[in-house]
Amino acid sequence: MSSSIASPAPEGGYQFYVTEDPHHAHGGDDEEHHHETGTMLGFWIYLMSDCLIFGILFAVYAVVGQSYAAGPSPADLFEIDKILLATFFLLFSSITYGFAVINMQQKKQNAMMFWLIITGLFGFGFLVMEVLEFQHLAHLGAGPGASAFLSAFWTLVGTHGLHVTAGFIWLIVLLVQVKMHGLTEANTRRILCLSLFWHFLDLIWIGVFSFVYLTGVLL
Repeated sequence: MSSSIASPAPEGGYQFYVTEDPHHAHGGDDEEHHHETGTMLGFWIYLMSDCLIFGILFAVYAVVGQSYAAGPSPADLFEIDKILLATFFLLFSSITYGFAVINMQQKKQNAMMFWLIITGLFGFGFLVMEVLEFQHLAHLGAGPGASAFLSAFWTLVGTHGLHVTAGFIWLIVLLVQVKMHGLTEANTRRILCLSLFWHFLDLIWIGVFSFVYLTGVLL
């Protein structure tokens, strides 16, 4: 912002000088900083709301997880070896995403994109394994309407799968944006937001694997 200052001129009258507000000179940087801070804060609030959603789903499963309605139990349905493979896919995808963020911070765009692609492949592999599991359960007649246990199971695991699907689509969009525009500040911020989302889904799946699958098979 500029301002005018009037001072007496030697020949009479006034001369006007335009001065620049030193605080406004960095207004663009401040605006960008506030925008970045607001984006990250908003995304953290979203993650907290997602925590509440999954917390409710876990609580429902804890209540009705043993209501089999004379139908199959988890030990009868779960193929733990395939589920373990899907778990490794998701765990490795978090590691490769970490490598992508490290390369992004070092301004190595090609290396970052390589690790993001590997992350996407692991995420896609996880989704394929989950779809195959659902097909297997449907073939056995263990659909979401067979018992309260299966209703809670399909809702919890299916909600997580929808989140992973959204993250996978988001990852593809980001790869296209980085390819077109490079590592701009906006793209960097989006990659960091997706990183939080991806690691969050990894943590949720560890809870699902431990609380739903392992507990169901071992108990």
